Amino acid sequence: MSERPTFSPFWHRVRLMRPRLRPHVQITRQLYRGRRWHVVHDPASNQFYRLNPIAHQFVASLDGKRDVETAWKLSLATFGDSAPTQNEIIQLLSQLYSSNLLSVDDSPETEQLLRRGRERVRKRIQQQAIGIMYFRIRLFNPDRLLAWLEPVFRPLLNRWGLLAWALFVGWAVASVLPQWERLTEGFDTAISPANWPWLIVVFVVTKAIHELGHGIICKRFGGQVPEMGVMMLVMFPAPYVDASAAWGFASRWQRMAVGAGGMIFELTIAAAAALYWVGGGPGELATQLAYNAMLTASVSTVLFNANPLMRFDGYYILADLLEVPNLMQRAQSMLKYLMQKHVYRLKRATPPSTIRSEQGILVVYGIAALAYRIFLFISITLFVMGKMFALGLVLAVWTAAAWFIIPVGGFVHWLAAGPALAESRGRAVLTSLVLLAAGVLLLGVIPMPDHRRSTGIVESESHFGVFAGSDGFLAAVHKRPGDAVARGEPIVTMESPELEQKLVQVHSALDEVRTEERRALNQKQPAAARAAQQRLEVFEANLAQIRERIAALVVRAPCDGVVAGEDPSRRVGAYLRRGEPICQVLDPAQLRVAASIDQANAAWLFDPRAGPEEVRLRPRSRGRGLHETEDVAGGNLRMAPAGRQELPGAALGYLGGGQIDVDPQQGEGAISKRPRFTVYIDPAGGPDRGVAALGYPGERVRVRFTLPDKPLAAQWLDRLARIVQGRVNI
Repeated sequence: MSERPTFSPFWHRVRLMRPRLRPHVQITRQLYRGRRWHVVHDPASNQFYRLNPIAHQFVASLDGKRDVETAWKLSLATFGDSAPTQNEIIQLLSQLYSSNLLSVDDSPETEQLLRRGRERVRKRIQQQAIGIMYFRIRLFNPDRLLAWLEPVFRPLLNRWGLLAWALFVGWAVASVLPQWERLTEGFDTAISPANWPWLIVVFVVTKAIHELGHGIICKRFGGQVPEMGVMMLVMFPAPYVDASAAWGFASRWQRMAVGAGGMIFELTIAAAAALYWVGGGPGELATQLAYNAMLTASVSTVLFNANPLMRFDGYYILADLLEVPNLMQRAQSMLKYLMQKHVYRLKRATPPSTIRSEQGILVVYGIAALAYRIFLFISITLFVMGKMFALGLVLAVWTAAAWFIIPVGGFVHWLAAGPALAESRGRAVLTSLVLLAAGVLLLGVIPMPDHRRSTGIVESESHFGVFAGSDGFLAAVHKRPGDAVARGEPIVTMESPELEQKLVQVHSALDEVRTEERRALNQKQPAAARAAQQRLEVFEANLAQIRERIAALVVRAPCDGVVAGEDPSRRVGAYLRRGEPICQVLDPAQLRVAASIDQANAAWLFDPRAGPEEVRLRPRSRGRGLHETEDVAGGNLRMAPAGRQELPGAALGYLGGGQIDVDPQQGEGAISKRPRFTVYIDPAGGPDRGVAALGYPGERVRVRFTLPDKPLAAQWLDRLARIVQGRVNI
């Protein structure tokens, strides 16, 4: 445990004060990790504050007659070294007072209330300004509505109701999964601009039901819900309710139920919409609305509400599940404490928790939340700038100032005037300058390896298409992609009942004409015999043609090689027209890699000075854990003259297991939504290295281009500029 300074130079300001808890304040006991805590709640302002047993004993001893110093000495006599220090007492009194939970007789009560009310309004305005991407607008008090709805849902708000809900959602999921292809095909229609108005309406309605779920369950356990309004998420409206009364519930399971209540109600809507969508007719408005509800009520709930790294439902559920109160705030305090103790060597730094397991949770959560905040800031900014550049730029500057510049300003103020550095300010300033110089040197000066990565596909420079020779149904597949094949060897066999019927008809006609020819010869009718002979020649030509078309139903390899491309077995039973492509046959001794690079990240391809110094190829079948010597060196780079949407192979797209966003309506998953550049790469030693070097044609390959070394800051700025260039429309 860190050594805590007992005395404070500011003690004289509070030692003679005689504060007390406000008369109407409520106190609830809670248990966290076997330790008792007390939640202080002001129903008038709906303010909460959590106290540990020692702090609660100290606050309870403040009755308006006993001064602060007497109460502190009483705490020292009772708890010894575990008693709060003077600095902790000052901080505790300040937080309770600012939360309107403490009154002081040194000034009139009315003045205190007005002043603290103004301070709360000022802080709320500051928070709204800082969180411009997430600000709230209060609309009304929903207490009457919830008091009417809660008895209606009360019979279901129990364990049996939860079990019935789980079965209902499971039934909906089981009904949707068999129609997965139809489900994915409807996504593009759902996000098309024509559907945006309906999507917004459905989103607002489902989120209103979500928030009513919080309120109903909070009301069920005796909590008050004094506020309902609209929260603007990146300028997008989303309803909210103030269910913070759940913080005062003694049972953590009740608190978790309130946190999960919104998701439970919303997933119920998603399940009902899914069942309607399964039975609905394609193209109907009601079916599209059901799809919208299913999409928004499930995806948004999982990605946002259930995400514990954002202060939504998942965050509060996780805090109660881990029994770590004030998880976000204390995680940030834990990271600050580690910096103060291990970097600035402050002996008086106080951790927010002395429990080792809890400290580990705070550190892990603090780092994860910080990384996610940076990721979220960049993602949202790029998204908004891509739609409305000017608004996105304003949001980016404002949010960057609120999330990064203001904290940096606070750090500079702490460095210049923080009382904790009174005895070591010079050393702290020197440490900060050294860290700043090291960061600038490491990120902005020292050249570091610059690797750019892409994905390619193995293909042959000499390849032949395999096409259907006649119209017919694909009946049997003899070779699949990756199989070796010899020239003339069957690849697929097709069937054509129409050709078989024509063959029978031509044979019958031939027999009839031969009979006529013999009759004419026997009756010595030369003219009739010549006519029959001419007809016989025509039918024999037709017969030869039909036999040729029937023979073409067995599609054979045009050369020796390896089958590649689309798997013919996926089309068994399909009707193919003559000339329709089936697959390809590639020469495995003449292989190369065709890598696809998006236009925004391909600028270095056109600059000889920035070109790759080294190219490494690794088939995906070899995994990521192999040593670099297991890679294959690449060379002889050739680039297609212009960007195009056709991919070198469907395996690079989403539908084929790749990472490139494709248009599912075109090209069997081989047409990307945006033009891309194709770079052809030969394995070291020439393309004749073949399968042993790269794998079989059609296999995906990881490609790593090593560019000239540059500082990390230059690399990051270049990547950011390329991302902005690719997504932002100015």
